[in-house]
Amino acid sequence: MRVLGIDPGTAVTGYGVVRREGTGIALSECGVIRTKAREPLASRLEEIYEGVRELIARHKPDAVAVEDVFYARNVRTTVVLGHARGVILLAAQQAGLPLHEMPPAVIKKAVTGTGNATKEQVQFMVAKLLRLKKAPEPADASDGVAAALACCMAPVLPSVADALAALPRARAMRT
Repeated sequence: MRVLGIDPGTAVTGYGVVRREGTGIALSECGVIRTKAREPLASRLEEIYEGVRELIARHKPDAVAVEDVFYARNVRTTVVLGHARGVILLAAQQAGLPLHEMPPAVIKKAVTGTGNATKEQVQFMVAKLLRLKKAPEPADASDGVAAALACCMAPVLPSVADALAALPRARAMRT
């Protein structure tokens, strides 16, 4: 399973591509998509959208994990972050990929064991879990990797729809 994890931002969008093979997890690539602060918001969103599309085309992930919106004190920051998330979700949807949206606290808890972890703690644990010599930098890239790791490490449970769909077959096999 290959997962593209994304930490949305309009100035810096962090990403990480992680693959799970059996019981092992490995990092394929991580980095950031940077936009110019002086550019209009629409141009910056286009850069993020095109960057995510390029990552999807290059790595062919099986799923995309995106950090959910946190509620900043500044309402404008929250709204602009929502725009960035929107173009990321659009790129994944257009590629037909399953989306996993997780709040920051859930990602932190999956990677560090606590939902209140600092950026440094997340970076440290990402490095340890992936057996890297040093943590991915900048922190935004590490956060993208953490989102992918949280998705990879989540228990794989059947959906209710899958379980219900299996019921008639199970009954038919008993008779």
